[in-house]
Amino acid sequence: MNPFDGSGSPRHEADGAWSRFSSWMECVCVVTFDLELGQAIELVFPQDVKLTEKEKTSICYLSFPDSYSGCLGDTQFSFRLRQSVGRRTSRFREDVYNRDAPVTLQTEVSHFFGYVYFRQVKDVSVKRGYFQKSLVVVSRLPYTHLFHSLLQIVAPEFFEKLEPCLEAVCNEIDQWPSPVPGLTLNLPVMGVVLQVRIPSKSDKPGGSPVRQMAQEDLLKAPTVLPSIHELDLFKCFQSVLIHLQILWELVLLGEPLVVMAPSPTVSSETVLALISSISPLKFCCDFRPYFTIHDSEFREYTTRTQAPPNVVLGVTNPFFIKTFQNWPHVVRLGELKMAGDLPKQVKVKKLSKLKTLDTKPGIYTAYKTFLHKDKILIKRLLKGIQRKRPSEVQSAILRRHLLELTQSFIIPLERYMASLMPLQRSVTPWKTPPQIRPFSQDEFMSTLDHTGPQLTSVLKGDWMGLYRKFFRSPNFDRWYRHRHKEMTQKLESLHLEVICDADLLGWTKDKSEVEIVDLILKLREKLNKARRQQLQVKDGVLNKLDDFINSMIRALPEDLHNVLNTH
Repeated sequence: MNPFDGSGSPRHEADGAWSRFSSWMECVCVVTFDLELGQAIELVFPQDVKLTEKEKTSICYLSFPDSYSGCLGDTQFSFRLRQSVGRRTSRFREDVYNRDAPVTLQTEVSHFFGYVYFRQVKDVSVKRGYFQKSLVVVSRLPYTHLFHSLLQIVAPEFFEKLEPCLEAVCNEIDQWPSPVPGLTLNLPVMGVVLQVRIPSKSDKPGGSPVRQMAQEDLLKAPTVLPSIHELDLFKCFQSVLIHLQILWELVLLGEPLVVMAPSPTVSSETVLALISSISPLKFCCDFRPYFTIHDSEFREYTTRTQAPPNVVLGVTNPFFIKTFQNWPHVVRLGELKMAGDLPKQVKVKKLSKLKTLDTKPGIYTAYKTFLHKDKILIKRLLKGIQRKRPSEVQSAILRRHLLELTQSFIIPLERYMASLMPLQRSVTPWKTPPQIRPFSQDEFMSTLDHTGPQLTSVLKGDWMGLYRKFFRSPNFDRWYRHRHKEMTQKLESLHLEVICDADLLGWTKDKSEVEIVDLILKLREKLNKARRQQLQVKDGVLNKLDDFINSMIRALPEDLHNVLNTH
């Protein structure tokens, strides 16, 4: 049998039930409104999926817009919920996927994403007078665009044909190849073929979108999704364009931020757009694209006995205005209004104005930016609106600007971090690998005069002040830990390669049995660790060391063979 199934991914005969499906999503839920129970889960696929009662309750509440949104017709939005403690991990080999995926697209360890297609239409046959139902994809993957595109195909059909239709779709998804970073995949569903490319961490940031592959074996041309995760940034930010600098800095620094929006769609898209604005840097704080008073973390996040947590929340219930009066940064969005042919821009206002239920749209904060705003970018985008430039082009301009801004900020940190790595020639086979030098904030600051952000960014302002504040943020802490781990693994890989090239048999000639056994045990521990962590080493290194260990064991007295082979 051909090891490939025509989609560019190896097919595993030994795959368990639903293993392909679970590499994309945890489950698909149908949430309905029951007059006696309120929101309730009506269906779950696969049926054996283990959701805790707490998770089910959260999914129920987060899958319906609250009554203030007045969403009639079809509505799509996203949410994110905390997984219950102690739940088993997914059947999907996440460590392999995460090793090659960009940090911003790695699977969630402790949260699920929910992608919702909600329908509310008048129906006289229902007691309440309305048909209300949500189809929800629950996944650990942040593939916002892919899953919402999938729901646009599946949900309208499902609302007509119900359960048999959903089971057929889940069976189709269970035939999809697993998401492998760097591969372009064809994903058939309900007579449509979605063609997607799974981004890889080796991709150049801001590279070209997917181009259609040549198709020989497909009956109809696939629908190409240019991205699996990107949003229409311009649409999300059009009423706050002149304040992008404030928002970018607040997200970079992991500041507590609330987005109050007129609907779950606007709320979730705005929060996800904010989180993505610092890409390729990973936003490491908590974020909730759609948050309700029923959320299990509601008390934790709204307590007044301590400072607000480092979290970005998207809400639609006006009740939250009172709840979040002590939060330092609140973005209040209204329905989009036009001033002539330009979207009306909200104003920055004092927090003391955030008091009444009819609070006007605006950014309520006392925050002063470290960097000046990019007036050229704003003019270019506003001119694009007047010239009716397509939204995707405006989004590309915006995404490029935010990418260059983040890279200008992060490149000096990456350059300094690389200088902390020991020289390759200091890694020798007979000694423990040398340590990575500690990160010194003062030493880093002293490098900025010659290798600072001014080399790549035209923005003026207090870059040093921004770095100092960043050093106190969770985003810096997680970035530093991630880079330090990568560098430690690189040192381990170099050490293994140097050991492999050394004359180990020559070394053992004049050594005692105890010393040789000690070397075998140490080498074996290094080998096991390398395989566990899937260290990137040159081809053949691990096998060569395995062979060497076995030949050393064979040269020892027989009574030691069994001991060492079972160790």
